Amino acid sequence: MLTATPLQRDLLLVGGGHAHALVLRMLAMQPLAGLRITLVSPSSHTPYSGMLPGLIAGHYSFEDAHIDLARLCQWAGVRFIEAEAVALNTVTRQLSLPGRPPLVYDLLSLDIGSEPDLDSVPGAREHAIPVKPVAEFWARWQALEPTGLQAADAPLRIAVVGGGAGSVELALAMAYQLNLRSPSVPAPVISLFCGAAHILPGYNRRARAIALQALVDAGIHVHCGNRVSRVAAGRLALNNGSEAQFDHLFWCTGAVAAPWIGASGLTTVDGGFLAVRDTLQSVDDPAIFAAGDIATQVQHPRPKAGVYAVRQAPVLAANLRNILLQRPLQAHTPQRGFLSLLSLGDQRAVAERGPLAASGAWVWRWKDRIDRGFMSRFTELPEIMAQAAGDALPEAQAATLQAPCGGCGAKVGGDSLAAALAELRESYPLHSPAEGADDAAVLAAPASGIQLQSIDILRSLVSDPWVMGRIAANHALSDLYASGARPTTALAAVTLPFSAAQIQQRDLVQLLAGALDEFARVDCRLVGGHSLQGPELALGFAVTGEPLDHAGRLLHKRGLRAGDQLILTKALGTGTLFAAHMQLGADGRNLHTAILMMLQSNFAAARLALAHGATAATDVTGFGLWGHLREMLLPGQGAELALESLPVLPGALAQLAAGRHSSMHAANAGVADIGATPRHHIVFDPQTSGGLLLGVAAAAAPGLLAALQEAGYAAAAVIGHVAALSPGQEPIRCV
Repeated sequence: MLTATPLQRDLLLVGGGHAHALVLRMLAMQPLAGLRITLVSPSSHTPYSGMLPGLIAGHYSFEDAHIDLARLCQWAGVRFIEAEAVALNTVTRQLSLPGRPPLVYDLLSLDIGSEPDLDSVPGAREHAIPVKPVAEFWARWQALEPTGLQAADAPLRIAVVGGGAGSVELALAMAYQLNLRSPSVPAPVISLFCGAAHILPGYNRRARAIALQALVDAGIHVHCGNRVSRVAAGRLALNNGSEAQFDHLFWCTGAVAAPWIGASGLTTVDGGFLAVRDTLQSVDDPAIFAAGDIATQVQHPRPKAGVYAVRQAPVLAANLRNILLQRPLQAHTPQRGFLSLLSLGDQRAVAERGPLAASGAWVWRWKDRIDRGFMSRFTELPEIMAQAAGDALPEAQAATLQAPCGGCGAKVGGDSLAAALAELRESYPLHSPAEGADDAAVLAAPASGIQLQSIDILRSLVSDPWVMGRIAANHALSDLYASGARPTTALAAVTLPFSAAQIQQRDLVQLLAGALDEFARVDCRLVGGHSLQGPELALGFAVTGEPLDHAGRLLHKRGLRAGDQLILTKALGTGTLFAAHMQLGADGRNLHTAILMMLQSNFAAARLALAHGATAATDVTGFGLWGHLREMLLPGQGAELALESLPVLPGALAQLAAGRHSSMHAANAGVADIGATPRHHIVFDPQTSGGLLLGVAAAAAPGLLAALQEAGYAAAAVIGHVAALSPGQEPIRCV
């Protein structure tokens, strides 16, 4: 019996800032039946700004100072889409993302932070490294280590432009970290350029004095009262006509909003920040909320600081629920001041509030406890208890009166299907004509007279439907590539979760657009399909193809010869990584890498395999490397696998060591007794959209491997060879 409430409305959270991270946690603890929540963020990890100086100084690890949004969303039952928003249409309620269809929302919340004002000074955008967004800054800082920072033969010249709390903390953290280098490396020269008369405007005199003394003690040159007027390569020009040289320039000046906020037509204030009421709604559109640095409460403007975002989160979570439940909204009144805890590079800090200030190691320990306590909310996630009679959207209450049908009664509605196809037809050359289609597609016979067909269907593996469409398309097409065929046509089989018509249409557009992107790359036409409603999303394709080779040559699974080298084109590990993700044990960065691997097509690898005379081929999917290799071996043939040569996705071996196996792992392993290490077990890990396993003559193997790596298959490797099978010997041996 089906008890899940059909989905009725889409809440879109844009940005993984402090407020949204807390809102996700709060909404997960009090779920709203019928509501689907989606988080859009450019990265799987969002930094906690309070710990950034400690991260730069080396006091914290990356994991200490970042919230894993992919894990948080998995725990909360929220869709996670790793992408950057670039435009907003408030009339059609669409959020644009690069290279894919826009996301449609019923309710929108923004928490995308701010960025330094790079355009007020000529040359800054071209030559400076902005400190915000913090995620991008950290990546660029890491890219400078160690080659850009630790290999200097002369004193490294670092310039920081700013003067507020962020720039002071950053300069001190950099100085602390760089001064830990080998004594043989010259000490860096760090300069802080502040246009104001003194550093830390808004802080009291004692706090400024403590911070200034810390800068002096760290050897940082402080230049106040003289603004930067122009930036060129390696050179700053100042208002007084002087110049300063630098090797690396970090920009931490007054913040501005992303340009697309103002371009949306919504009312903004100075800096381009969205103007919101005390209910945290846009002054123009009650369906749009905002919190954190991107928003300014017009009745209570405050400085841009993370503490305000944290305090806004409970009101934002309550009002998102209230507006959906048609209840009165709450007003948020931000505090006028707050306790500021400023890091001083080493494990000391200064505390300031009003006229009071204090500093020392004990302040750092106090700050550290506060910061780690905040982060524990996202690392120590509580169990979400099922609610027997929780709140539900008004539409969802009505929708649960009749259980969804099965059989043909479970098909997606004709209007939703037609609308989705009409929308997609504007961007993709769908085979079916707009005026209708026959019950079956008529396909022209290939010139070679050979036609190949295959089918593959996947349950939802990732929560982003566009990415899922791309993965499912690649996964299905891979069977053709493993046979040396190029795809010509595809039929779709789609199961959508029980939901309202508009939700189904949105999902169809995203799913099929992702698939059509992949099909378009290889000139494959989607000629039709079938849709159903069900308890969970599933997507698959029946694909048809013809030989890649003009002479009609194909690749076959069973053509290996003694002495052949075995080449694997992609890394292993998707099964254990996504099993770990379901158990909240995977790192979002590792999932990102796995998704990129699954999105890599095997088409080019198949072409190269044919060109280099591969003797046999298959794609490594659900049965794992071990199972698919066994299918390739002829009677009397054996294979040796070099375990250390197996390409493996980051994090996969650690997950296997922790005992996190895909549900198919045990069946794939069967009674095989090859060893107990993670590298032994990776051969049984089931793969989704995995690589090709190729057999090739030993003389041709180096050329094929080099060609694969040049074509972008960076993980491709020779993993073993084929040998005659001795009596009583296991067909596959691991060495």
